[in-house]
Amino acid sequence: MHPPVAGEPMLPADSITVETDAGIVGNTRYWKRLSRASDQPTQRQVSMIEREQIAEHASSLGLSGIAAGRVRSNIETEGINLVPLAGHDVRVGGAVLHIATPRDPCHKMDEIAPGLRERMTNDKQGILAVVVQSGTIKNGDVIQPIE
Repeated sequence: MHPPVAGEPMLPADSITVETDAGIVGNTRYWKRLSRASDQPTQRQVSMIEREQIAEHASSLGLSGIAAGRVRSNIETEGINLVPLAGHDVRVGGAVLHIATPRDPCHKMDEIAPGLRERMTNDKQGILAVVVQSGTIKNGDVIQPIE
């Protein structure tokens, strides 16, 4: 979860509770944030990225790894390719998320390793999701596309 003060390390959690059109309960930085362009709920309610993708970036940049939470996603996954799910709903634990769009990595990625932000493009950056059904998401919950 994002810390209350921008730039501080992410806060680990064994589970999170999400609310429809609001985001992650307790995530004060992005809670009920509105889009500047539309004045509607932002698509940045929940961010996710694959641990496999993070490992690939680390390897290509000559790093032994990138610690969990460093790339500032709310959820880090394993065993699923997220970007192709853009435009679809997924069930995660007791919640349903709409995969809205690939995420747009910020300048903080290059603070982790120069060149990381550039690598996090072209379907290698994780996604942003909107909460469409409130619920609890726990570590280890399976992400299931909804047909």
